Amino acid sequence: MPPSIHHPRYQALQAHLKDLRKAAGLTQVELAERMSLGQSYLSKIERGERYIDVLLYLDWCRACGAEPDAAIKALEAAGA
Repeated sequence: MPPSIHHPRYQALQAHLKDLRKAAGLTQVELAERMSLGQSYLSKIERGERYIDVLLYLDWCRACGAEPDAAIKALEAAGA
């Protein structure tokens, strides 16, 4: 069974996603446009109201100019 959205590891992922977006200098609207998503959907992911799958994670990283491997290693280093 996957961890709850409220699990600390998942919360670390949510914070990481938001940090990636901000480090790229993107607003939620700009990132949503790059990913062909609605801003509200993206916001719900950042707030922990929606899960993110690995494919969307890859798209998120790429849209922010981040290497997915490096992003995963950063999460692991943070203890997630």
